[in-house]
Formats: sequence, C-alpha cells, structure tokens
Amino acid sequence: MTIERKKFINEVKDYIYITLGLLLYTIGWTGFLLPYEIVTGGVTGFSAIIFYATNGNGHGIPIMYSYFILNALLLVLALKILGWRFLMKTIYAIFMLSAMLGVAQDIVTNDDGSMVKLLGDQDFMSLIIGCCITGTSLAIVFLNNGSTGGTDIVAAVVNKYRNMSLGTVLIFVDLFIIGMSFPMFIYARDFTTTQALYKIVFGLCTMVVENFMLDYVMNSQRESVQFFIFSKKYQEIANAIGTEMQHGVTILDGHGWYSGADMKVLCILARKRESITMFRLIKSIDPNAFVSQSSVIGVYGEGFDEMKVKVEKKEETTEQQ
Repeated sequence: MTIERKKFINEVKDYIYITLGLLLYTIGWTGFLLPYEIVTGGVTGFSAIIFYATNGNGHGIPIMYSYFILNALLLVLALKILGWRFLMKTIYAIFMLSAMLGVAQDIVTNDDGSMVKLLGDQDFMSLIIGCCITGTSLAIVFLNNGSTGGTDIVAAVVNKYRNMSLGTVLIFVDLFIIGMSFPMFIYARDFTTTQALYKIVFGLCTMVVENFMLDYVMNSQRESVQFFIFSKKYQEIANAIGTEMQHGVTILDGHGWYSGADMKVLCILARKRESITMFRLIKSIDPNAFVSQSSVIGVYGEGFDEMKVKVEKKEETTEQQ
C-alpha cells in the first residue's frame, strides 16, 4: 500500500468517526438537554441561551443559526493558528452539526412549540445521560483530528501550545458561558432567583460530567504502557513487533543474578489498546516468554504525544577583547 493511499484511507476514517461523533452529540444534546432547558458551555450552550431567551412564545431562534454564525467568526480568527488541514474538518463538522441540530430540533418540537421530554420530569437523570453522550462524542471527534467548532477551537489552540488537557481549557470557557445564563433566566424568562440558581447549578453539573467524560475517553485512548520481554527467541519477537506492529524495539543486555546467565531483554513502548495484540504476538512465538507490563505516565516523541512546552531561547553574547 502506497503512502498516499494510506493517508487517503486514514482521512476517510477520520471523517467517518467525526460524523459518528457529531451524530451522538446531536442525540445527546437535542434529546436530553435542550428540552429541559439545561444550560451547557461552548458555542452550543451559548446558542441555547439565545434560544431560551427568545422562546417565551414558543418560537425561539433555532440554535442551528446562532451556532453557525458564531462558529464562522471563530474560524476566521483560528485560520492562521490551526491551519487548513485541521479547519477543513472543523468546517465540515460545523456544517454537519448545524444541519443535524436543525433536523433533530424539529423532530423533538411539538406543533405548539413545546419540546418532547424523553424522561418526563427526570431532568437530572436526563442531564447525566445527555452529558455522558456529548462528552464521549466530543472525545471521538477530537481523537480523529476534528473539532465541533466554537470553544473546541479555543481548546485546540491552547492544547497545541500548552500541555493542558482539553477538558481543563473548556472548564474556564464554560464557566463564563454558564454564568451568562443567570441574568437571561431572570430578565428574559421571568424566573425567580432560586429558579435561576437552580439552572446555574445544573449548568455546573453539565460542565463537570461532560468534561470528565471527554478527558476519560481521550486519556484512555492515549494511555501508554511499557513492556519488558525476556525470551530466548528475542530476535524473532523483535522482528515480528517491528514488522507486524511497526513498533521500535530496544534491546537491553541482561544478566540473571541466580542463574548467572546473560540474556537479551526487549523494551517496547506502546499504546495500551495494543496490549492484546502484543501479548498474542509474543505467545505465538514463545509461550514461555517472561513479560512485564507497566503503565507509564506519559510517552513523548515520534509516534506518541508531542512535548508541548515552551523553550526559552538564550541569546549568546560574545565579549570582544
């Protein structure tokens, strides 16, 4: 398979998984959050605030319009930073999600302007289910080099230059947006202070649950492990790992204290999701191999994560004599 063909297949897979993530996000948002007037962060949450504020007569501004306009403005600002490759998928996601949200909102809206509540009066349970779905869907999109736009773009910009989790970045942005809903509920919807605070607390809960799911799914996919393999067939195992799994292998010199025999030890760093494949490969070559697997906090370099730290450039000054 040529490099160009492999890149094309990977791009197609990215778009398929991004579309799946957007579909899940639409289901979680319009099915479990929007009908209960639950406030969330991000551009979607800000668009929902506009919808709630104008929906007093049952005919509010659909979130698809405000979502699309706000994202278009953010895309212009992020163009130079993130580049066309990232933004092309973001533009695709914005168009797709805008269309999906529009269709889904029409489906859950009754003729009188009210919205279908799938769980009846169980608004907190709807919050938990909806945020679990939206948090997981955002992770799927990010893991496949995409973005749903909005504050995700802000998070992607920060994550590109700083070693901060996406969930941490989104927390600060979401706090601001959720806080903006307080005066809206009081002045636009005539809520009491207690009712408005109730919505704020729910908004904070959405922030915690959604960002927890986002970080949990992403970190579980990025988690790395370290293997130490002791085997007389170390060369066959190393060749198989290098060719079939396309992994680098480091061969260390080992010396048994009890036996006094010299032997080779293979050291491999891999993603945790590759562990089963690794064990099957080792067992097929040497069922008696001694294998040690341990989790590592982080692996940085080629094939793994990038070191996102700023290095200060020291200016060297030469003294003239």
